[in-house]
Amino acid sequence: MKIFKGLALLMCMLVLLTGCGSGAAQETTSKDQKMKVALLLSGPANDQGWNATALEGLKAAESKFGLETTYSENVGVADTESAYNDYAARGYDLIIGHGFQFGDPAVRVAQKFPKLHFMATESNSQAENMASYVMSCEQGGYLMGILSASMSKTGKIGVIGGIEQPSIIKELEAFKLGAKKVNPNIVVYEIYVNSFTDVSAGKDAGLSMIDKGADVLYHVANQAGTGAIKAAEEKGVLACGNSYDQNSIAPNTIISSTVYNMPTVILTAVDAVKNGTFKGGITHLGMKEKVVDISPYHSFESKIPEATKKLIEDTKKQIIDGTLTVPVIEKSTK
Repeated sequence: MKIFKGLALLMCMLVLLTGCGSGAAQETTSKDQKMKVALLLSGPANDQGWNATALEGLKAAESKFGLETTYSENVGVADTESAYNDYAARGYDLIIGHGFQFGDPAVRVAQKFPKLHFMATESNSQAENMASYVMSCEQGGYLMGILSASMSKTGKIGVIGGIEQPSIIKELEAFKLGAKKVNPNIVVYEIYVNSFTDVSAGKDAGLSMIDKGADVLYHVANQAGTGAIKAAEEKGVLACGNSYDQNSIAPNTIISSTVYNMPTVILTAVDAVKNGTFKGGITHLGMKEKVVDISPYHSFESKIPEATKKLIEDTKKQIIDGTLTVPVIEKSTK
């Protein structure tokens, strides 16, 4: 009889424990639970560019704060809202979408989960519990324009964009301004390939520019941009990388790359959630905050004229100290 009473008591305890964990996802993390952070990527995490640097940021936060983390790759525009919903329903404390297109879906899902935290990079969306962290990518694009125009012998250069959206347009437009600073008569070809993952489209765009005389290419197209780099490599012209030091993709082709310090961005957001200071809004981070930079010149160090390197360094200092503001142009002028 005592055995049956013991079993009954045990079953009651199990029911109570199960009841505590069932139903809607818990919207807060208790003190003895790890904070859970999810990352949504528009392309593959190993693209050696835009998505790779975001994953580095997630791993840095995991290491520093002891987080439970996960990520989803190749999240298409049509799937962004359901991806946010899925992680929110599973109780993730902070869900990060890496790219402009994640902003509006994050706001819609954030309204349904007011105790969770949502974030998008390069977005202009915001809500009480949804923040956008915008990198001043135009600053890096401007310097790449200076470099590309300075290294061109034909007076013709090219830039490939991914999807024609404000976060991409602003960098292409800054690239053109930087190039015109060096050579007002420079010819700048530009093509939007309407994809961040179509490598073939990126390569075709690059080849078409090279056929018209472009001898330096730049891209703001994530994985699709690696196609443009390969086109430059095959045709023996130069290129500049984006988001990540892409020199390893084509060491004899990549002069330099814009670099985005996503670990700093993600660490900033995670720290705010942990400290209870996270709030909706739009935060801009650039060269002054050491979030935007350019990579070393590697084997091109001795091939770039000293005057060009000095101009780039002086321009960078002006951006940092505020004496030069790179215009943010979010509508294409092509």
